[in-house]
Amino acid sequence: MKKSTLALAIAVGAVAQQSGAAGFIEDSKATLGLRNFYYDLNTKNTANNNGEANEWGQGFIFNYTSGFTEGTVGVGVDVTALYGVRLDGGGRSSKTGRDRTPGQLFPLETDGSAVNDFAKGGATAKVRISKTEGRLGILQPKLPVVTFNDGRLLPQLFEGGQVTSNEIDNLTLTAGQLEHTKTRASSNDIGLRIAGASVVNGVQADTNKFYYGGADYKVNKDLLVQYYYGNLEDFYKQHFLGLAHNWAIGPGTLKSDLRYFHSDSDGKNGSVAGRAEGYRAQGGINAANAVTATEVDNDTWSAMFTYALSGHTFGLGYQQVEGSSAFPFLNQGDGSTAYLITDRQIGKFLSAGERTWLAEYTYDFGQVGVPGLKAYLTYLSGDNIRAVGADRKEWERDFRLDYTLQDGALKGLGFSWRNASLRGNTTATDSDENRLIVSYTLPLL
Repeated sequence: MKKSTLALAIAVGAVAQQSGAAGFIEDSKATLGLRNFYYDLNTKNTANNNGEANEWGQGFIFNYTSGFTEGTVGVGVDVTALYGVRLDGGGRSSKTGRDRTPGQLFPLETDGSAVNDFAKGGATAKVRISKTEGRLGILQPKLPVVTFNDGRLLPQLFEGGQVTSNEIDNLTLTAGQLEHTKTRASSNDIGLRIAGASVVNGVQADTNKFYYGGADYKVNKDLLVQYYYGNLEDFYKQHFLGLAHNWAIGPGTLKSDLRYFHSDSDGKNGSVAGRAEGYRAQGGINAANAVTATEVDNDTWSAMFTYALSGHTFGLGYQQVEGSSAFPFLNQGDGSTAYLITDRQIGKFLSAGERTWLAEYTYDFGQVGVPGLKAYLTYLSGDNIRAVGADRKEWERDFRLDYTLQDGALKGLGFSWRNASLRGNTTATDSDENRLIVSYTLPLL
């Protein structure tokens, strides 16, 4: 966390002590999340099994959220502290030179072995006026143009500022700027970039400016429309339109989820000279069957329809990626999340030209007397991936089983098994993956 943010957080605390501290203290909440995570990755057709991962760790996730001081202008502070302990595995296998796939549970030492433990965190100073709230410091946004990743032992953290306003009924306005991120398997602040950005002359192409803003308007209780804009300086500009609708049909409910992204180049990515400096995107091929110059040029749209009935949920979706580049999003190469219906356990299905069908089924066993038990099954099939020589294709199958204790002394204790397989003839290796997660959140305040 930058010194300016720390100073602001301290100032907020001082104000809380001197004036109207009742709301600051009485509305405070603190929790300690415990996450035991076993991760197993089995890649196929790789030399010496490079890229396999077998890791086990214990994560501690502390979150403190203050209330706001009383008065016209309320101030507060939130604190996040994350700590991960390696229980087994990670890094090179006995340091013999067999590499693991990067970005799983732990950072690596200089010799390629996983660290024994790592920590990260920070504070967020906040101010509230009427129904508008400003935040400066650690952020974990969940928006169409930027979403933090929480798929491993410890979640990703961003640093920046954000303003959210609900002054108008049914309308939420959001705007902000991000500067750095601590990825899910790292303690370090790093710059922001997209997949395809490279190192040139020892310098990583990145930036510390991602601007975003947008609106969520709830037309009625069943219809939500969205517009968002994101701009990663020197990489891309992106517009998003979304619509979510619930429709009661017979005894069940049909949910429609429509999304459209338009992305094009910004700054250095828009010039040959800038791309030569490493400000590149993942590309496809052009009409001459040659690899593109990796300038951002992308339109991605999708439609997902889900019908829920008596514990059963059936889903069917389609996504199409158009343009000469892959779908761009904040991606430091250490595990990131894209706001796509195809971003699943292993793959994201976002390559240039890719067309993806997906089907999923969920069942809540509470309907047969086992509350807290849920099963999920998803299948995705993508083709038309633009590549030199011939278009390529891929598929993924995901299965997930979750159980959460509903009562007793350990109410809320959760167990999750997540299994996935990815196959195809793309440049990505075929993979089988298992995750076993035990989680519990302990309230402290």
